[in-house]
Amino acid sequence: MDAPTPRKTAYGDHPDQFVRFDPAPGVPHGTVLLVHGGYWRRRHTLELMEPLGSHFRAAGWSTCNVEYRRGPGSPWPQPLRDVRDAAATARGLEDRGPLVAVGHSVGGQLALLAGTPVDAVVALAPVTDAGRTYRERLGDDAAQEYFGTTPDRDDKLYARASPIAQSPPAAPALIVHGWNDVRVPAIHTVDYAVTADRAGGRIDVVLTHDLDHLAAIDPARLPWPAALDWMGRFTAPPPARTTRGAEKECGA
Repeated sequence: MDAPTPRKTAYGDHPDQFVRFDPAPGVPHGTVLLVHGGYWRRRHTLELMEPLGSHFRAAGWSTCNVEYRRGPGSPWPQPLRDVRDAAATARGLEDRGPLVAVGHSVGGQLALLAGTPVDAVVALAPVTDAGRTYRERLGDDAAQEYFGTTPDRDDKLYARASPIAQSPPAAPALIVHGWNDVRVPAIHTVDYAVTADRAGGRIDVVLTHDLDHLAAIDPARLPWPAALDWMGRFTAPPPARTTRGAEKECGA
């Protein structure tokens, strides 16, 4: 049997607005929307998620790896709009089974904020508080570099980019984080989970003592069986929805 053919599909006119879709062999459990991190910097690309994607495909999930606009020339909320549009595009490529957004670092931020296009979220060491990221000077002052202002000067901008300041995902979410992560400290996830729980969110958290920031996208290091078992809850087909309706939501 021939191997499934990957394909690249644009969802916008910018060179960074595309997805790389790789179908799983046979009948997939669903599709994983891979969203890379990199602290909003353009030099980091979707290639960061390819090793993880190959493991998802081996486990029976098709993957849709997202590239999106980022860097100071692509101000907020452009990255979030792109991920929502990419999710709608993923629905059109294979509307079979659930669509699970799996994001790392800033990709986790985007996955948690993505909203209705996805059926479940797995956030790996996510950025959940942009203002706190600025104040703690994380990622070599990544928030100052990207947003170009301070939380004191534009608190609404930082709030819009912070899952902790927004409604929790309507979809169930799993967060995986390591206590030894210094790029995005795990206490951020703890505080986010408490806030989301108070707001009625459905957030499961896995914290481990041996998972630094980049190890969170290494299937040999992250709690891979736990993540796959959690995702297995959502392998039943989701309620019927049309691609046209999903695209309308994303464009709102």
